[in-house]
Amino acid sequence: QVQLVESGGGLVQPGGSLRLSCAASGSTFSLYSWYRQALGKQRELVARITTSGNTIYADSVKGRFTISRDNDKNTVSLQMNSLKPEDTAVYYCHVWGTREGALWGQGAQVTVSS
Repeated sequence: QVQLVESGGGLVQPGGSLRLSCAASGSTFSLYSWYRQALGKQRELVARITTSGNTIYADSVKGRFTISRDNDKNTVSLQMNSLKPEDTAVYYCHVWGTREGALWGQGAQVTVSS
């Protein structure tokens, strides 16, 4: 079975940094994304990286967050810098493949507070 293991997250002060990682095993995917869902809000796309290396970011995180992929380890990461309280949310890794379909990570809580 395909397994998607998400790690990272935690409590950080405003202006601090966190790094989320998502490791996919058992299959190869074409699209890797990070979503987040704040309490009482709808889940939104934060960042996405394609097989060609193209990336997209939500305007709210552009310049602060960086999505990257390690092909050797089949891992996608989200480096989050200059964190703001409004970044507080549960962050979900999402992968997609033409034949494999889609798979969600278990979610990681990110809390930005002083």
